[in-house]
Amino acid sequence: MHIVEAIRGLIDWTPLGLPAFLFVITLVVFFHELGHFLMARAFSVKVDVFSVGFGKEIFGWNDKRGTRWKVSWLPIGGYVKFAGDADASSRPDPAATARMTVAEREGTLALKPVGQRALVAAAGPFANFILAIVLLTGLFLYSGHIVITPIIGQVTKGSAAQAAGIRPGDRVTRIDSTAITDFQQLPEIISISGGQPLAVGIQRAGHEITLWVTPRLTRTRDVLGNDTSQMVIGVRPDVHAPVIREHYGPVGAFAAACSQTWNILKTTILGIAQLVMGHGSADQLRGPAGIAQMTRQVADFGFLPLLNLVAILSVSIGLANLFPIPLLDGGHLLYYGCEAVLGRPLGERAQDVGFRLGLVLVLGLMLLTTWNDLVRLNLF
Repeated sequence: MHIVEAIRGLIDWTPLGLPAFLFVITLVVFFHELGHFLMARAFSVKVDVFSVGFGKEIFGWNDKRGTRWKVSWLPIGGYVKFAGDADASSRPDPAATARMTVAEREGTLALKPVGQRALVAAAGPFANFILAIVLLTGLFLYSGHIVITPIIGQVTKGSAAQAAGIRPGDRVTRIDSTAITDFQQLPEIISISGGQPLAVGIQRAGHEITLWVTPRLTRTRDVLGNDTSQMVIGVRPDVHAPVIREHYGPVGAFAAACSQTWNILKTTILGIAQLVMGHGSADQLRGPAGIAQMTRQVADFGFLPLLNLVAILSVSIGLANLFPIPLLDGGHLLYYGCEAVLGRPLGERAQDVGFRLGLVLVLGLMLLTTWNDLVRLNLF
């Protein structure tokens, strides 16, 4: 019965659940691949296939330059296949290139200068960052930003905050060297602290004091009510504290969007570093099922929160693709960097071994995130 209820929870879409998931994934994937596509076209590289999704084609069409645009059945990624590539991972196919005419070879990515190939590889992730900035700029222009006054309303019994002497009514003014003007800054900083002691500036009864708080990795619930493990100190905001809505003009909205995008990047990188060093929990990682569940939950709040989720996922996916793992864009950049240093491409054998290792790493990560999703859905 327990498993049946969990499976029902996975497929229990709201009226907007499935369309919302497809909208989010398709938008993020499309812009990522569009970045590769446009940069390749700028360097006169022939594009054979532009696919949103993997697997069997659902529908598609050919443009006047011979590119097959298609949507495929498995909507968890996509690819752009260039002339001279062996497969969707953009591995060069020397045998196919050798059979081409001189004119056809001019349109292959593998025979372009290494700098151009690097720009094509990097264009996908950076298109994701641009998408996030555009969406966040629009959101800041439309709805502004809500600032919650950083006054403590509740301290959890037995928590790190209570042990440090933090009390309800205290106003947080800084954490280490970071000035605190918004309560929402607290979880952002604490979650990537790695459990290291933090110097928390407190304003209490007109006096400034400093308390040292050591966050603890705690099983808790995120803002959507899902079980997760994260670093916390055990405080909640004062529900009666002033809430301010900041409004932006075009320039201010763009600046705020760039800052927010950078914060997402920084938080993600530091979070991964904490996981590697053993100060975080891998159950925070989500796979396709977890993203689908999260998208369904966010869709209940409306279209604007869904666009905010698109921006966050776009930054995260762009960053993940820059990791120096063969099979990902970062792996191609690693190979191109080696080629630039050595003055020649890596040997075919070395590249093949690298792609195989990259495939193992990517599949291992997919298995881990899928396991996390199943555990989060109470299947185990």
